[in-house]
Amino acid sequence: MPICPLRLRRRVTEGFIVGEVRVRVPASSANLGPGFDALGLALGIFDDVAGRITDDGFTVEVNGEGGSGGRAVARDESHLVARTMRTAFTAMDVEPPGFAIDCHNAIPHSRGLGSSAAAIVAGLVLARALVVDGADRLDDGDLLRLATEIEGHPDNVAPCLLGGLTIAWLDHGAARAVRRDLDPTVLPVVLIPPFTASTELARGLLPATVPHADAAFAAGRAALLVAALTGTPQALFDATEDRLHQAFRAPAMADSWQLLLELRAAGHPAVVSGAGPTIFVPARDQVEADAVLAAAPLGWRAEQLAVDAVGARIVSAG
Repeated sequence: MPICPLRLRRRVTEGFIVGEVRVRVPASSANLGPGFDALGLALGIFDDVAGRITDDGFTVEVNGEGGSGGRAVARDESHLVARTMRTAFTAMDVEPPGFAIDCHNAIPHSRGLGSSAAAIVAGLVLARALVVDGADRLDDGDLLRLATEIEGHPDNVAPCLLGGLTIAWLDHGAARAVRRDLDPTVLPVVLIPPFTASTELARGLLPATVPHADAAFAAGRAALLVAALTGTPQALFDATEDRLHQAFRAPAMADSWQLLLELRAAGHPAVVSGAGPTIFVPARDQVEADAVLAAAPLGWRAEQLAVDAVGARIVSAG
């Protein structure tokens, strides 16, 4: 699905759009159990990022997640959106005199809901939209490639870009993805803990190899999961069984792991969202969704979310 620019009248100066461009990007849940580094789903929590070209210098404002307190993000050009925009400008062979960005973040940070992927995608889409012929210089395939190079894996950036359910892979190092619509009877539920987890730490706990039998099990379950999410939701419990990564990561998120075990013991298709510590459940009906929401421990944030079918988009320009 293309990232379509908003068709508005625009004034331009020296190759750049004059005025503010605002983009919206969704959260995402990746892996989804056995779909390690491949499957991802766009969810209805959003970051909104506005940007404009300035005469010189750089400024960034952040509100919401990462805006203040102990988890405040950088306010200089090390900010992930800013760094990504610089990468995009370089890829388009342009150099703005300066730029300013204003981030309104709702996606929780370091919780396994794709906040880094959202920042990267926002930076790429915003930078492209600020260049007069940006879509010609940087097409949608380039966006996915650059986003994957920056993020390291395509499973979060693909649904953030394309919306819906995505299956992503690397072809000789180049990122590819296909998009599918989620079965409308599937109701995404997230249980978000009050603590964070490190993606690097969680990935560092993974073994270099797994037994052939476990690899074969994962391949079968991942294939079943795509079928379950797109039309056979009654198979979701079996389809979300995993032997590749979740148990190995349990020491990095003991409370989340215990909750996952309890939910699965009760028959719910619970998985770790991304690298955790959020728990994601593709509920098969409203009764199951309500039961999962009620199971959230004290202090956790429990939400039933819509699937975001659109992905990254420009909401205003010029």
